Amino acid sequence: MTLPPLTLVLGGAASGKSDYAERLVTATERPMLYIATAQSFDAEMDDKIARHQARRGDGWRTIEAHLEAADAFTCAREDEVVLFDCATMWLSNQLFAETNLGDAEVTLFKAMSDCVAPVVVVSNEVGAGIVPENALARRFRQAQGELNQRIAQRADLVVTVMAGLPLPLKGHLPEGAP
Repeated sequence: MTLPPLTLVLGGAASGKSDYAERLVTATERPMLYIATAQSFDAEMDDKIARHQARRGDGWRTIEAHLEAADAFTCAREDEVVLFDCATMWLSNQLFAETNLGDAEVTLFKAMSDCVAPVVVVSNEVGAGIVPENALARRFRQAQGELNQRIAQRADLVVTVMAGLPLPLKGHLPEGAP
């Protein structure tokens, strides 16, 4: 199975988006590079990261890239496929580090565009819920929605996942896609 240069997989929390993205990447039968953005600050996150690692199993080359994800894309080889999981954690990391989000995004988009391997980006859809109570959460929701829109504009394939089921929003699922 062949993926386009940029695929975006969107979904809500616990929608199955990461699982679907992993199956999509695995179906290419190419060597796999996993760019991990999550940081653990508590036991719950430790457990979530461990579950993701166990589900993926062996066969993945992993680069931890909490803030400097753009650098990780330059490590991809032409024969690989890259899974960037996830843009939401990357954005959270940027906001908490108080980086210049505009500059970080430009750098990230250039790195994804210049990547020699197909890229699959996982991101959370956060706009379907209630308006958050506090300013930081509203700022995050706005920034996440805008980031998703800009990635989707650049992507050749955009898939939303609900209840574990993929629904293409832009482009067509490749023949042989899970």
